[in-house]
Amino acid sequence: MPAFQPNNPLHGVTLEQLLNDLVAFYGWEVLGRKIEIRCFTHDPSITSSLKFLRRTPWARTRVESLYIAMVQGTGTGQCSPQVSASTTARGPNNSKKAGA
Repeated sequence: MPAFQPNNPLHGVTLEQLLNDLVAFYGWEVLGRKIEIRCFTHDPSITSSLKFLRRTPWARTRVESLYIAMVQGTGTGQCSPQVSASTTARGPNNSKKAGA
């Protein structure tokens, strides 16, 4: 089995790292709207979410799919405060230029 898997965005990424990246990118509120599971919407925490995702294959599959979409850039169409702040910090926003 090859150690390097360029076509597998999940290779080498732990579930905890994946979940931390999603929370950092979307925030709990948006994540709870994208994937409606109780551990994201009611008193969310990394620990409780990891426990649930490890025991629930269908939920883990959805979370992994969202992570892949985020990494490939297809999951960025949703506007959330975390996304807006990070996008603004990287450079000028094109929509502001158009409105000026």
